[in-house]
Amino acid sequence: MSDAVAGPDGALRCPWALSTEDYVTYHDEEWGRPVHGDDALYERLSLEAFQSGLSWITILRRREGFRAAFAGFKIAEVATFTDTDRERLLADAGIIRNRAKIDATIANARVLDDWAPGELDEFIWSYAPTPGPAPKTLGDVPAVTAESTALSKALKKRGLRFVGPTTAYALMQACGLVNDHLVDCVSRRS
Repeated sequence: MSDAVAGPDGALRCPWALSTEDYVTYHDEEWGRPVHGDDALYERLSLEAFQSGLSWITILRRREGFRAAFAGFKIAEVATFTDTDRERLLADAGIIRNRAKIDATIANARVLDDWAPGELDEFIWSYAPTPGPAPKTLGDVPAVTAESTALSKALKKRGLRFVGPTTAYALMQACGLVNDHLVDCVSRRS
């Protein structure tokens, strides 16, 4: 028996995915699917940092605003942001206007801009754990793992900010490094 719940179409899904149509789409089409590419991973890392202390739906519903505000999360472009850009971001109602998170997003781009092409992708994916058994219940899904703690420490050691172990694990889930769809979830089998 699992915690998976039937959605409007009758398909079993992780229960968190059924509270809004936005979540259903994110769950079915994106969450837990492998993400590759430095800019794509930088976007996910940045959005997970912005989510810290907030609900994911808040970030998800503002994602297009974030993309517009942060130049599509192109590392090379965000790395050139100035104090004028920072002030623009702090005034942008389309994103979360948290000074520390905005500063971290810009600082992280500056760090990553010095990395070789593909290095962020390779670095993050090197922390993907060996797949374990599929979780049956939400209680079987951790918030932090040894791998996310190690990834967090390694990213911090390389100069990145707002990358704690919980944020690192959320990144691992969102980008498919781990598959935390419940055992009976339709997205686990697709």
